[in-house]
Amino acid sequence: MDIRTVGVVGAGQMGNGIAHVMALAGYEVKLNDVSTEALDKALATIGRNMERQVSREKITRDEMDAAMARITTEAALETLGTCDLIIESATEREEIKQKIFDALLPHLAEHTILTSNTSSISITRLASRTDRPEKFMGFHFMNPVPVMQLVELIRGIATGKETFDACLAVVDRLGKTAASAEDFPAFIVNRILMPMINEAVYTLYEGVGNVRSIDRSMKLGANHPMGPLELADFIGLDTCLAIMNVLHDGLADTKYRPCPLLTKYVEAGWLGRKSGRGFYDYRGDEPVPTR
Repeated sequence: MDIRTVGVVGAGQMGNGIAHVMALAGYEVKLNDVSTEALDKALATIGRNMERQVSREKITRDEMDAAMARITTEAALETLGTCDLIIESATEREEIKQKIFDALLPHLAEHTILTSNTSSISITRLASRTDRPEKFMGFHFMNPVPVMQLVELIRGIATGKETFDACLAVVDRLGKTAASAEDFPAFIVNRILMPMINEAVYTLYEGVGNVRSIDRSMKLGANHPMGPLELADFIGLDTCLAIMNVLHDGLADTKYRPCPLLTKYVEAGWLGRKSGRGFYDYRGDEPVPTR
């Protein structure tokens, strides 16, 4: 199948990044969000990020202008129905994703492929609620999308080979690398990454080390580019907690029990960089550990 038009549902951090790389690769992109303010903010973010690429000579000014012209913002979800490929990139809550797919179904073209950028939720279960489980799969980008090279492609139990091959061709055209994952909770990257972050929070919770010493230990002792608590703040503590809950519920193993301190931070609204506070306080000139 020749994919030419891509619909992206959700204009947040992941959605605007997906729209960015799709437009640069030559796809016509329709970016949707329930908030017109979020759409305006997304376009501004994409423009700034592309300007940075121009300044670093990653792309030319003409390539940027052409890519920006390929992106249109849509407040009405049904306008995405004519797209060849739709990537849902809403918040990591299954009921919200299901509502989006339910709303899209009456407006979809027969050939449209539906995908989700979910980082942990069952693709098979999401697909089962649609009229096209064979044309449904997981299309999981890493954050930040324009920088990270990996895309996880996750087949549900009913996903057809043509659907997988079409999405693989898109990843190739983006200049990224695909990793094929089976449809088990959190797939590959987050199945490994999130328990490590959760264990770092337990290490903090139990007083083994403070925020700074834990992050410094993993950066200098394991050569990680970011410490696990710094990374959790970057991802969003609510997202980390949601993925740990999916792992715990889906695999029924106590080793995936979310740390109570992670739950407490989320309850406080301390979600990391996006809220101004998490394991670090970002409201000043320099991030300051909160514990």
